[in-house]
Order: sequence, then C-alpha cells, then structure tokens
Amino acid sequence: MNAVTIVIASACILMIAYRLYGTFMTVKVLKLNDKEKTPAHELNDGKDYVPTNKWVTFGHHFAAIAAAGPLVGPILAAQFGYLPGLIWLLIGAVIGGAVHDAVVLFASMRKKGKSLSEVAKEELGPVAGFCTGLAMLFIITITMAGLSMVVLHALERNPWGTFSVGITIPIAMGVGIFYKKTGNLKLCTTIGFILLMIGVFVGPMIQETVVGDWLTLDTKTLAIILPIYAFFAAALPVWLLLAPRDYLSSFMKIGVFIALIIGVFIINPAIEFPAFTEFVHGGGPVIAGPVWPFISITIACGAISGFHAFVGSGTTPKMLDKWSDIKVVGFGAMLVECLVGIMALIAATALHPGDYFAINSTPEVFQTLGMSVSNLPELSREIGIDLEGRTGGAVTLAVGMSYIFTEISWFSHLASYFFQFVIMFEAVFILTAIDAGTRTARYLIQDFLGEFYKPLKRVDWLPGSIFASALACVMWGYLLFSGDISSVWALFGVSNQLMATIGLIIGATVILKMADKRRYMLTCLIPMAYLFVTVNYAGYWMVKNVYLNPEAVGYNVLNAVLSIIMLILGIIIIITATKKWFDTWNTPRVQVETPNLH
Repeated sequence: MNAVTIVIASACILMIAYRLYGTFMTVKVLKLNDKEKTPAHELNDGKDYVPTNKWVTFGHHFAAIAAAGPLVGPILAAQFGYLPGLIWLLIGAVIGGAVHDAVVLFASMRKKGKSLSEVAKEELGPVAGFCTGLAMLFIITITMAGLSMVVLHALERNPWGTFSVGITIPIAMGVGIFYKKTGNLKLCTTIGFILLMIGVFVGPMIQETVVGDWLTLDTKTLAIILPIYAFFAAALPVWLLLAPRDYLSSFMKIGVFIALIIGVFIINPAIEFPAFTEFVHGGGPVIAGPVWPFISITIACGAISGFHAFVGSGTTPKMLDKWSDIKVVGFGAMLVECLVGIMALIAATALHPGDYFAINSTPEVFQTLGMSVSNLPELSREIGIDLEGRTGGAVTLAVGMSYIFTEISWFSHLASYFFQFVIMFEAVFILTAIDAGTRTARYLIQDFLGEFYKPLKRVDWLPGSIFASALACVMWGYLLFSGDISSVWALFGVSNQLMATIGLIIGATVILKMADKRRYMLTCLIPMAYLFVTVNYAGYWMVKNVYLNPEAVGYNVLNAVLSIIMLILGIIIIITATKKWFDTWNTPRVQVETPNLH
C-alpha cells in the first residue's frame, strides 16, 4: 500500500459523502430554510452575534475544532495497523462526526445560540440539563489534561523546541497589541509569521548556552509550567493572547497540511505498517486495550468528537449568516478534519514499525517487544535529539513529517528544522486549545458555583474570574502531573466520546420533534447507539484493568472515580431522553378534530 492511493481514495469518499449525505441531512432531515433569520441576524449586537461570511465562519470553526486531537489520536491508534484507524476515520466522520456537528449547531441555533447544557435543559428537562452541564465541566477538564500531555514529551529535554514554543507567547501578545493599536491585519499577520519562523531558526543558537540549560526541562517541571501559563491565558483579555494565537496558528495548520499533501504526492511514501498488527487483541505498548473499543476512543477528533459541541453551541451558532451555511461549516469542516487525521495516520505508518514503537514506548517496554529500529538512529542524529521513549504522539508526527519532507533532495539537510517547526506547530495548536478550553472551564465553574454564591455568576467580576481560572488549572493540572499518556488519553477519549453521545441524543430529540419523517432520527440514533456501547465498555475496561489495578502503569483511583461519575451521568441522560422520545412518539403532532356529520 502507498500513501497517494489512501489520500485519493479518502478524498473521493469524503467529497461524495459531503455532496450526497450532507445534502440529505441539511435539506431533508433538518429542513434548512434561508428565508428564516439566523440568530446572528435576529440578535445582531456587533459583538457576539454577528452575521459572517460562511467561509470566514468555516475558518473560525475549523481552527477551533481541529486542535491536537486529529493529529495525535490517529498516531497513537497506528499501534493497531493502518487499516483500523483508516476505516474508523472515514466511517466515523461521515456517519457520526459530520452528523453530530451539524445537528448540534442546528439545535443551538434553534435556541438562539445557547450552550448545549441550556439546549438539553429545554429539550430534555432540568435533570438532563444539570447532568449535561456537569458532564461538560468534567470533560473540558479532562480534555485540557489530555491535550497538555501531548506537549510534555515533545518538549522534554528539548531546549530548541521549548524556546520556539515559548517565544510564541510574547509574539502573539505583541501581535494582539499592535493590531489593537493600528488595525492593520495584513501587517500584523506578516510580522507575526516572520517572527515565528525566526523563533525556529534561532533555536539552535541557544542550545549550548545558559538559556538552553534553563530550558532543558523534565516532564514534571513542564507539567507545572503549563497550568500556570493557562491561568494567565484564561484570565487575560481575549484580544491580548487567545485571539492572535488562534489566528496565527490557523495559517500554520493550513499551510503545513497543504505542504504535507504535496510532499506525499511528490514522494508517494510506502506504508511500512501492516494492515493489522499483533496488538489488535490488546497488550500493546501504546494503548493497552484491544482494537475495539479503543480504536474509537483513541481516535476521537478526526472521526467524531464531543469537544466540537462546545464550539458548535458556543461562538459558531452566533455567526452563521444563513441556515444553509450549516452544511459547509458544520458538516464540511468535520470532513476536512477527517482528512487531517488521515494525513497524520500516513505520517505515522510511513515510519518503520520498529522506529514507531521505539518512539512511543519507554526503552524498558520496547526491549520486551522483540523489535529493532531501522532509521531512528540516523533520524535522531539528523534532528539532534534522542527520539526514543518520547511518547504522546507529537514527536511521532514531527518525525514522520520530517522523514517525508527530507526525501525531497532540496530539503535533505533540514531534518532538524522541519522537526522543530512541526513541534512548534503542534504545540501552538495545543496551547490555543488550552487557552480556549481553560477559559470555557472557567465559565462553567462560575456558572455552577454561582448558584451557591451569586457574584460568581458575573464573568466580569475580577476576583471570581481569578478564582475560577485557578480552580480550573488546578483540576486539570493535577491530572496532568499525576498521569501518563496512555491512561490520560484513554480518559480523554472516553469523556470526549461521551460528550459526542450527549450531542447525538439532543440531536435525535430535536429531529424527532420537527422532521417530516420520524425515522430520520436514526441518523443520530445509529451512531449514538454505537458510541454509547463503546464508551461504557471502554470506561469499564479502563476502570477494571488500569485505574483500579495496582499493578498497571496507569493505576489512578481519581481517574477511576471520574470515569464512573461520567458514565453514570451519561446513563441518567439517556434514560431521561428515552422517556422523552416515547412521550413524543406517542403524542400526535397535529390534533385534527373530526366534524360531527350527524
């Protein structure tokens, strides 16, 4: 198997799905009508509710949903071979993810752009609304820990990478201040991008200096620094750090993956991995569990992701100019993210299996696999750092992309620069997600605790903002500090897919109420049923075999408690929804009074 075949076949499948199934969902199931005003027009305030061109909205939505998930998940799942991940990415994105994103966006817009917990409260009642809100708080906390875990091993003992990533913080803040003062977007963009590139190329100069020694950090130190950074990012004004970083990182993401696709077509690398590896039945060094349910847990973003519900019921529903834009923004952006996930899978599986497992396993575990490395010593020498044992997925993607690019003769001596650029590219996206996610967690905490202490409800109250931001950072920072990638990523996967299940439950409820044919709710029920079974079995497996198993590497009682609480919340929500579905199904939509003819 070669990479170009996979790319072309996948792109064709996704385009056909968008044209046929996307049209069916938006025209037949959701019955989108552009004659009706969207919330952006109806509540236009020039601040949050602003009618926006569909392609601009697409760019915002895609940048928000496509963080580290579609990059890391497929790489970790490569443990099972290239075929399980490829199949789940394509089927999951078309049948599950694109439907989920479109119906959540539609459901939020029907309720004037309200959050998913508010939509759940109105559609399913106060119990389901409370459980959804609580689940969202748990999930966003675990998401921050899972994404941050990816950064740790990429920057561990890597002063060049730490410098390149760290310098993006003052660059983003400088761009934010400069844009606020001048309003010149093109100039700000140009300066910001040039400075980012300088950060990568200056990196080698600091490695053997005092600054390089300061920036040679272990994972525990990085696990403390990241939550501290997130606290300030969540508390600072949006325009100062979050918005300019999000904007600059969008250009990087699009540019890098266009370059990767071009590189794949030029080189057409062979897929070194088999279709299935020996670890499909479990016992793998990256993910301990079997291919099912863990393929659908490990690859969350890229196939279907509950994290998208935060965006689809947050900023995006307040921006859409027309109802029909849901097809491009909701359905289409998910399919593009699927393609990003497929490219990440190709970058991982183009490596020799021995090299892949050497990177993604500790040296002690790798010794037990009976494998030998192929190109890794040479790659380590060219890149300038020891690549073995750098788990988490970020390093594997950087190595895979560097391996592909340096096959082009012009770039053959630039492996170290490609590697550090991709590390910065990944880390910037992860930090963007951490910025936005910690801020979202802060809002959720203020909303929940504000029921007991009213001033906390005010998001503009400085002491409340500081307290909620600090609490959010402590919560996910503890998970980050005490966990490892296999246990934390599995916890993230279970919680994320539980959130997607909740989104599909709400989507099915909305479709049952308003679709011309009630059987259309199967568009949500089928992926929801699969995810619900998958999530509960995966959660049970992890609690039994890892979190409450003292002999397991990922032994963690807190993770077990969090998993059990989340699964219980999901069960309460689906019981409440099922009762609501039966009541709705048994209630005639139109009461027609039969005239008395006698």
